[in-house]
Amino acid sequence: MNSRKDQLDAFNRLLDIMDDLREKCPWDQKQTFESLRHLTIEETYELADAILENDLPEIKKELGDVLLHIIFYAKIASEKKAFDIGDVATAISEKLIHRHPHIYGNIKVNNEEDVKRNWEQLKLKEGKKSVLEGVPQSLPAVIKASRIQEKVAGIGFDWEQPEQVWDKVQEELSELNEEIKAGNSENIEKEFGDVLFSMINYARFINVNPENALEKTNKKFINRFQYLERESKKEGKNLADMSLAEMDIYWEKSKEFFK
Repeated sequence: MNSRKDQLDAFNRLLDIMDDLREKCPWDQKQTFESLRHLTIEETYELADAILENDLPEIKKELGDVLLHIIFYAKIASEKKAFDIGDVATAISEKLIHRHPHIYGNIKVNNEEDVKRNWEQLKLKEGKKSVLEGVPQSLPAVIKASRIQEKVAGIGFDWEQPEQVWDKVQEELSELNEEIKAGNSENIEKEFGDVLFSMINYARFINVNPENALEKTNKKFINRFQYLERESKKEGKNLADMSLAEMDIYWEKSKEFFK
């Protein structure tokens, strides 16, 4: 591992490169906050993919891409005389110190839940009108639901036992079934949303990250289906001409390789 001096030297080198690119490269010169935004989102998703795959070399690479974007935004802001990377680092350092009074102050905590509760209460004292103000509107729905539930739980608005949450899931499923029987499409959508919200909440109680769980299932399905495509093609078969029963033979076989 690099020493702290080596780490700082590497960071300084990256800052110097950013200065050069902004001064000399036509593409880099044209970039703005707005033009970089969608690229930043893309890089963040690529990092998330690498994390799910537990691919450490790829995580290192994608962290570098994300770090570049942070430095890029700070460089653009410095040109506007708004702030620079030093201000960014100072601001997050001050926030971390303020939000961790059990480390840098006299507050006592017993566990992780106490830390989360203090965190949300400190946010309210900082002037936020709602604990939900910090949830970005553009978050994907599953992640947004998780963050909403975590934040309100942080101030004590929560179930006490996992069994209570599971009972709520069953209640929402029952209500969904009633609307399906009634054939009310608008209410079916609402109740389906309630089922998803309750399941996401239950995931929190059993220590499952619902976003990660669903994405792993997506990847498993993709791998199994692509196995079906490959193996049937090897035998000269066309999926469009195969029956479901024929495809199911390959599907069941794929489970030996992708669990």
